[in-house]
Amino acid sequence: MNVPAGNSGAGSHADTDSKEAPRPSSNAGEAAPGPDAGAASKAVRGTDARAATGAVHDITASTLRDWPLPMPGAHADKEVRGHVLIVAGSREMPGALLLAATAALRAGAGKLTIVTAASVTAALGVALPEAQVIGLEETPEGGLRARSPTDAADADAATVIPALQQACERASAILIGPGMQDKQACAALVAALLPCCGKAPVILDAGAMCVAGGDNCMRFHTPVLLTPHAGELAGLTGEDKQHIAADPQTASRAAAQRLNAVVALKGSTTIITAPDGGTWSHTGGNTGLAISGSGDVLAGLIAGLAARGATLEQAAAWGVALHAMAGEQLSLRHGPLGYLAREISAEVPALLRALSAH
Repeated sequence: MNVPAGNSGAGSHADTDSKEAPRPSSNAGEAAPGPDAGAASKAVRGTDARAATGAVHDITASTLRDWPLPMPGAHADKEVRGHVLIVAGSREMPGALLLAATAALRAGAGKLTIVTAASVTAALGVALPEAQVIGLEETPEGGLRARSPTDAADADAATVIPALQQACERASAILIGPGMQDKQACAALVAALLPCCGKAPVILDAGAMCVAGGDNCMRFHTPVLLTPHAGELAGLTGEDKQHIAADPQTASRAAAQRLNAVVALKGSTTIITAPDGGTWSHTGGNTGLAISGSGDVLAGLIAGLAARGATLEQAAAWGVALHAMAGEQLSLRHGPLGYLAREISAEVPALLRALSAH
């Protein structure tokens, strides 16, 4: 496989310490495990020196090779490869969860737990035989209930459903959001889950990002990763969409600092910014990636890489680049338009191998 060259395409979440943004190292390929590689995969591994504040690092194939992903040893089991938890989907959009979950496994995660609407668990369990499936009660608008009150009056005081809390505690990385409905329910679910996430890196995508804007706005104690496009960031910040699209670097940096989050502002050029100002830029891919479900795949790729031990910044950089490279591979076979989001993930293992072979 030809990898496109150039721009191709610890504390709990209640702590105040933020994770350092890594700088590409001088190692090649995927990183060999250290002596503690078999330790609990909840630890966020792979951090190097802090990226130079204000500098913008272009994400290229060369960049990725110099910023190797954590790699399990030859005898590592699925626990060492990482356990990804995905809370997503709804009765109207179960496919978003399917796309994200498949991508997380294709990115190399070893175990998968999915949490979704009880009405679609049977179908998704068959479609994803690799996954443990947990079903949640649904609101009338199709949202997911993280709590199980004895009656509606004590909904805020009720504890998180034990199976869901235990899943959060076991996870190496947690993705919340793809395909979720009911904005109010989304905000309540994220607020309930964040205290349960411990040291696991958290990715908030799609509807789950609502906690970062409007009346629900919160500043995260421990950085999470947000994955907005310009329109979504405009909705979160109140800024004009066109202004964000015209200067994504400034918009991404402002949001990252205000929210204490890693922000991956998606677009033809994607800007990834850490709360300390460390910034990465990627230009690539093709128009074919602008298709329903493509963002769900990207979120899943990032979650899978984070479960393997990549920091949020590294997982985002690799995920964005792999997503674009997969689109380029598909365009060679099918043309720039007409390939499907469900086809993107299958390209990723070969791309990972190609990048680690040079």
